[in-house]
Amino acid sequence: MTRLADITLEELDDAQRQVHDAIVAGPRGKVEGPLRVWLNSPELADRAQALGAFCRFGSILPPRLSELAILITGSYWKAGFEWHVHAPIGIAAGLDPDDVELLRQGRDPQFSKHDEAVVYTFVIELLVNRRISDPAFARAHTTLGTRGVVDLVGILGYYSLISMTIVAFDVPIPDGSDPFHD
Repeated sequence: MTRLADITLEELDDAQRQVHDAIVAGPRGKVEGPLRVWLNSPELADRAQALGAFCRFGSILPPRLSELAILITGSYWKAGFEWHVHAPIGIAAGLDPDDVELLRQGRDPQFSKHDEAVVYTFVIELLVNRRISDPAFARAHTTLGTRGVVDLVGILGYYSLISMTIVAFDVPIPDGSDPFHD
């Protein structure tokens, strides 16, 4: 059974077309992967893509740190499509390619930048332990500020939704590769 709930442009109803066109007109410029799945529920697609546009393009976090959070989340969920899209963006934003590769492998990078280590610890504690220790929260708050920590948690929530959609619907990677199942 094919899980991908992809929908073609010809199949879009008026509500789906409106959301599709809004996504295309926004900073993404295209509708692909999990966003195509979400078009099956235009209200969800509309609200989620607006949150995603903020998380990706409007957060107070610098792109290097938001992409790090996205990659950690994609790796945690083994969401290949997410990894395929965001690994090159993260490297272009300034992440060390060796650290990115260690994340893909599920190994702990040894970040040379303090803020990256702080974000990594915060994200791993939240995803794996489902809580944040007081020292990890204090370091994140000191490094990122209140708004930065709030934005970081929002990014994690949104990209967990993205990753769960990718995994649940078996969203394929355009080139057919799978970074988590070599």
